[in-house]
Amino acid sequence: MTRTCPDCQGEHPVDRRRFLVATGAAVATATAAPVLAAPQIKPGSAESYVKQLYESLTPEQKKVVCFPWDYVDPRRGLLRMRVQNNWRITRPAILSDFYTKDQQELIRAIFERIYHPDWVAKIDKQLQDDAGGWGRRHSIALFGTPGEGNFEFVFTGRHITIRCDGNSAEHVAFGGPIFYGHAAQGFHEKPDHPGNVFWPQALEANRVWTMLDGKQRKRALVAHSPKESAVHFRPKGPFPGIPIAELSADQKAQVQKTLQKLLEPFRQVDRQEVLQCLKAQGGLDECYLAFYKDADLGEDQVWDNWRLEGPSFVWYFRGAPHVHVWVNVASRPDVKIYT
Repeated sequence: MTRTCPDCQGEHPVDRRRFLVATGAAVATATAAPVLAAPQIKPGSAESYVKQLYESLTPEQKKVVCFPWDYVDPRRGLLRMRVQNNWRITRPAILSDFYTKDQQELIRAIFERIYHPDWVAKIDKQLQDDAGGWGRRHSIALFGTPGEGNFEFVFTGRHITIRCDGNSAEHVAFGGPIFYGHAAQGFHEKPDHPGNVFWPQALEANRVWTMLDGKQRKRALVAHSPKESAVHFRPKGPFPGIPIAELSADQKAQVQKTLQKLLEPFRQVDRQEVLQCLKAQGGLDECYLAFYKDADLGEDQVWDNWRLEGPSFVWYFRGAPHVHVWVNVASRPDVKIYT
């Protein structure tokens, strides 16, 4: 019998019917889109491809995958600010006959440009291991109108929620909360997480641990891991772990290296946005670093679960039984997300 992860159970995609009926619109069935003229993909940013994709969609397709900027789902809240570890934001899979081949190529172009070029193959490995390959169990949604104001593209699936917003979403990095994960060799990974593309991030954080003295380790080590989706902001704390401000210069330098490792997969504009948001809340000196004792695979004190957190910054790496990472970063703490 194949064991499934209770944390990875997918949820049903958005029920558009309730919204469309409420607005007096007809509900369209997600049938195959008609063949369109080639969109003539030109080199450009992810945002430029989002605009091309939107303009290529038929009215019937738009009824299924396009939403107003501030669309609130009755059950899930503000949809473009939702994050989950395994979900389909809309029903049609990318590699289905709902989309034309040209549209699938545009979605792929957007996807590749959200990441740093060096990381595209690694993300493809994660998608292959976890979902049988890119686009097979993944879906998208578009919010707003590209080229006419605020807009956002959201890509979701098992172990992935990623966004592209052209800085439309105010005060938040990545356009909103994101999620990434990997079960490289099954539900229960070995202590050294062989083949996991994200495990080097944890190794970088654990180098901070090796630099701490006994008293610092007592402060940094926390008995119990929080719920993995508990990444909403706590402006006044208290935050678990040890304050970065109290670390030595060389220890702080290693925290900075850890942050750089966390940002490594993403394109430069998103890296810069994270750093700007972090600066707005006082930088790393306003953050705390915690390692969790209850999730030590192999009992090797290479901590699988750890968390870097500040007033409006949460990067929660949960490595047991396999990797789930929840990210919520903003320039102010009143930004609300939905999990």
